[in-house]
Formats: sequence, structure tokens, C-alpha cells
Amino acid sequence: MAQDLISAIECMLFVAGDPVALLEIERVLNISAQQTRELLNKLQNDYKQNNRGILLCVTDTTAQLCSNPEYSEYVEQLLQPAEKKTFSQSLLETLSVVAYRQPVTRADIEAVRGVRCEYAVSQLVKMNMIQSMGRKEVVGRPVLYGTTDAFLRHFGIGGIRELPDYDSYAKGEDVATGILNV
Repeated sequence: MAQDLISAIECMLFVAGDPVALLEIERVLNISAQQTRELLNKLQNDYKQNNRGILLCVTDTTAQLCSNPEYSEYVEQLLQPAEKKTFSQSLLETLSVVAYRQPVTRADIEAVRGVRCEYAVSQLVKMNMIQSMGRKEVVGRPVLYGTTDAFLRHFGIGGIRELPDYDSYAKGEDVATGILNV
């Protein structure tokens, strides 16, 4: 019975995330303040004795599960943003086709690039640069891809309309000034 109550407390604290009032634990489990303290002490000692990654922090009025500071370096490594990955040439080409021709299917991208692009598309989806925009109403109903807000933020633009003019770029003009480069 006591172990069931300890497990119930642990579960409640885990799900709550934030500090839980001891009065709430007493109310939910229908136990006294003294029983609540005894159960919390047992749980707290169990965490300490077994050198767990989680500790129980108990104050006069609340209880909360907290991370063990001994393992903070691992938590920091996990939560620190990864270094920005650079785009390979194939990823950039695929992303360009999607950006300028969206919504576009994988077959459409492959027709423009002249090579298979299954890997590039899957990587761009994982990187949250492109996403499914629905399905094309043709036989097989292939996925249509378009760019994401993360794409816009990454390249510092507010919308697709801010992309350099493709026709000017293709003609060899200076995209920023419209001057022809010969």
C-alpha cells in the first residue's frame, strides 16, 4: 500500500512538472500531512541512495521532481542548440526548386534537376526547411512540397515574394541592381 502511494506521488509530480502543493497530494490521495511527509521522505531517500538522475525537492509547502545537478553537463549538451549545418549543393538545388516552383512534387524536382532527389527531400523535411502541402490530384496522388517558416527565417526573408527574381538571375543580371553581368 505504501509503495503504491509513493508511486502515485511520483507519477503526479512527474506529470505536473511544476511544484505541487503538499495539500493537493494529501487531498488527492486522501492521506494526512504526516503520511504525506513520510512518503515523500522515503521517495526522496530512494532517489538519493540510488544516485538517480532525478531528485525530489521538497519545501514546507510543495514537492517537485528536479534534475540531479551532478548530470547537468549532459543536460546542457542535449539542450544546447546544435551548430547550424551547412547545405550541400544538392540540398541547395533541391531547396531552390521547391522555393521557386512550390507547391512541387518530388518528380517535378527530379525533372528540373535531372537526378533523383529522394534523399535531399527527406533531409530538407527533417531540417524543417520544406513540408508537405497536400497531395497533387493525379494518379498516385504524390506529395506536394513547399517551404516553411523556418526556411524564411533561415534565409532572412519575410516571404517567398522576397526571393531574387528568377528570370533576372537566369539571364545573368545582377539580382540586387538589375544590371546585366556580361
